[in-house]
Amino acid sequence: MSSPQRGPRGIVPTGVERDFGPEEIIVSKTDRRGVITYANEVFVRVAGYPEDRILGSPHNLIRHPDMPRAVFQLMWDVIGSGSELFAYVVNLAADGGHYWVLAHVTPTRATDGRIVGFHSNRRWVPPATRRTVADLYRGIRAAEAAVAGTKDAVAAGTAALAVELERRGTGYDELVWSLAAADERAGATR
Repeated sequence: MSSPQRGPRGIVPTGVERDFGPEEIIVSKTDRRGVITYANEVFVRVAGYPEDRILGSPHNLIRHPDMPRAVFQLMWDVIGSGSELFAYVVNLAADGGHYWVLAHVTPTRATDGRIVGFHSNRRWVPPATRRTVADLYRGIRAAEAAVAGTKDAVAAGTAALAVELERRGTGYDELVWSLAAADERAGATR
């Protein structure tokens, strides 16, 4: 996926896909506001930023402009309520490249049960699934781009996502799991 839009740090997407191994896991932890407090070596390498640039930065450091705002809103709604979420995400690397992940985001709780942060494990996504999700997200982003203002864009994207999921007869979680299960059945590889 490439776009003439810039990422959150003014990085222009190049359309060049960065890759990591199917056996590798990207791991990060954040505080409650989404500021990165931990990044494993795979995250540092694939994102292309030095670790000291990643730590202390908002997680949207790697937000790709082709990623629908509505999906991020869904993520924050779900994890903010204390539940876990699996989501397909396209991220933007420091060099303008992009990489797809299947993110599993969970709240981190204090001993008294309060949410104090979030933990995310992100796995490799097979090419066929990348294409399927990119097509879905392209339609949602088009709906978001057709209106002015962030709030209206999120609402338009959320509505477009709901229409597409209804058309498919599924929810977002079920869509993610059906794609992941299809990949596993197919023995998805590079």
